[in-house]
Amino acid sequence: MYFQSRTDAGKQLAAKLVPKYRYENCAVVALSDGGVMVGAEIAMQLHCVLTMLLTEEVRLPGEHDPLAVVDQDGKFTYNNMFSTGQLEEFTGEYHNYIEQEKREKFHAINQLLGSGGLIRRDLLYGHNVILVSDGLKNALSLDAAAQFLKPIKIARLIVATPFASVPAVDRMHLMADEIVCLNVLENYMHTNHYYDNNKLPSHEKIVKTIETVVLNWK
Repeated sequence: MYFQSRTDAGKQLAAKLVPKYRYENCAVVALSDGGVMVGAEIAMQLHCVLTMLLTEEVRLPGEHDPLAVVDQDGKFTYNNMFSTGQLEEFTGEYHNYIEQEKREKFHAINQLLGSGGLIRRDLLYGHNVILVSDGLKNALSLDAAAQFLKPIKIARLIVATPFASVPAVDRMHLMADEIVCLNVLENYMHTNHYYDNNKLPSHEKIVKTIETVVLNWK
């Protein structure tokens, strides 16, 4: 199944969520810039806030899948697609490289935070938190979000995405109270592949979308 755009996908996800959550206290947490485009439609129809958890991937030379992500608190979450043995081997062989990447990625996040978009924990306490992605090839961003949310007392955790791989769906079942996934894909290609219009706005425009979503409640 393909979508015209991320906005189109967001409208279809919102249609699934509105009947149950329209009059509940909710907060939408996007997991990427593309997730903001999807999540904005959900937030507008649920009349709730939209925010984003900023993360940066750390990749090892020659590896197709990311090793880990760094979030805006500096927390480091490893990709659970790798075995414990593989992670021990990687961290031993590439220790200095990984530490340098951590610092550089965290610096990049701080530069983005300077332009806005910092997630506010007080908007999440006691709410139904809806994690939104424009597509989940793996569960890495979900694991990072779960780690970020761990100290925050929320009502329910919902994951909403137009597409997810089988391993990502398996992880969702372990961590979420509810899953809204429109397509489960055996062979997940690049997320952009599934959108006819796959262009993303600048990060500045993404931040503007977050800041103005309450003005566009429907």
